[in-house]
Amino acid sequence: MPIVPLPQFEADLAEYTEEQDRLARERLTPPKTVVCRFGSMKLIGEFRYRLDETPGCGSKLIVHTFRGIEMGEMLTSTCPNSGCGKSISRKEMLEYIDASGGRDFPFYDKGRVLRVATHEDLDAHAECEQSAHGLKLRAREVAEELGLNIRVVQAERILGGETLSYYYLAEQQDAVLPGQPKQEQKRGPDPRLQAGKLRDAMQREADSSGPGGTRVEVRPVGARDEARLTADYERCGQHCCCKNFLKVLKPVPMRAAKQQKATLDPLKISGRCGRLMCCLRYEDESYRELAARLPKRKTTVGTPEGIGLVLETQILTQLVLVKLDFDGREVAVPVEELIDPSDAPAPGAIAAEQRREARARARTADGEATTTRKKRRRKKKPASTEAAAPEPQAGEAAPAKKKKRRRKKKPSSDAPPTTDGQPTSGPSSDRPADDASAAPKKKKRRRRRKPRGEGGTPPSAPNA
Repeated sequence: MPIVPLPQFEADLAEYTEEQDRLARERLTPPKTVVCRFGSMKLIGEFRYRLDETPGCGSKLIVHTFRGIEMGEMLTSTCPNSGCGKSISRKEMLEYIDASGGRDFPFYDKGRVLRVATHEDLDAHAECEQSAHGLKLRAREVAEELGLNIRVVQAERILGGETLSYYYLAEQQDAVLPGQPKQEQKRGPDPRLQAGKLRDAMQREADSSGPGGTRVEVRPVGARDEARLTADYERCGQHCCCKNFLKVLKPVPMRAAKQQKATLDPLKISGRCGRLMCCLRYEDESYRELAARLPKRKTTVGTPEGIGLVLETQILTQLVLVKLDFDGREVAVPVEELIDPSDAPAPGAIAAEQRREARARARTADGEATTTRKKRRRKKKPASTEAAAPEPQAGEAAPAKKKKRRRKKKPSSDAPPTTDGQPTSGPSSDRPADDASAAPKKKKRRRRRKPRGEGGTPPSAPNA
């Protein structure tokens, strides 16, 4: 039977919850500083907060950063309210930054919170984001007109209009054709000089089209930063790590993919940036610690079964495949059971131990088989609580069974009476004596048995 809550109970619960939330908000004091995420590159900053409102995590704030006035998203607050579930202490924040990259972490502390974002601020920020695509296409046209070998991947205008940033893909080195010697490589123009020419052109265009006061920046980004700006989802179904939470994008070596037994197909281990996926670096340290405990291939090790040669190892399961020297068998041995080859048992002792174990297993199997047969015999014997009837002796009539006794007919009332347990003389007394010497014959069930005397002689008539 389903349990359906009453509407009055639901209303009382909602009223009680709202009251508790209101009291909790009243007990909280406005934070002194808040941690915000801002910009297309998802920069992190801790800014001063001097407002009376108490914002929550995820609130949109208007912040003044080193670039100007722009929109930010509150992540947490560092204040005495630490432990309320919506804030952390400054010590915890600094520990997180140190563990996530240290000095390379994009963290800024020069700025302040101006106000909580209003509907007008949100609409203006949406217009800035929609105009980014047109600005990017215009920058590409200008670069093509100037003959610059530069690729603009993203454009960003902040809310206050103080800064207009263009991001271009900066290759680390030019491609080398197969078979071309290194000293004959032909390098193109310096990307920094081309970025300077593009900045000057876009600055002149911004000054002529606007009221002025806008600073144009052209910043280089790598392949992973390009994915942070333009990518959305990875093949795992989650947001790209570089866009979601990774701030320090370190290179991932091919050694990590080989050590984790990952496929070396570039299409399967490459991310949206075309480089090795960042998730290969998450477990690289654990794999290296586990791999250091395993012996190298083609080395001699000792096992409980003798000396052998290491053929293969498994990092996660910590198993070693060893080929034994004395019989050539391949056994999987845990790394904890490996011993020094000098301490390994001799092949003769191993064979004797195996024979003893085989005999012990055989005896155990025989004992189990004997026990099983005895149990089967006990099951076959019928459970009877009555005592067994004694066997009839020679010359005595077999005792009648219960079933036969039940089927006997009652004696007629015309039969002559008996005295001392012996029948009267009748037709049965006229039988010859030699008939008594014969073995008693089994008669029909429904026919009454006639008594016979011992010794082969008919019973004598009773005295008068």
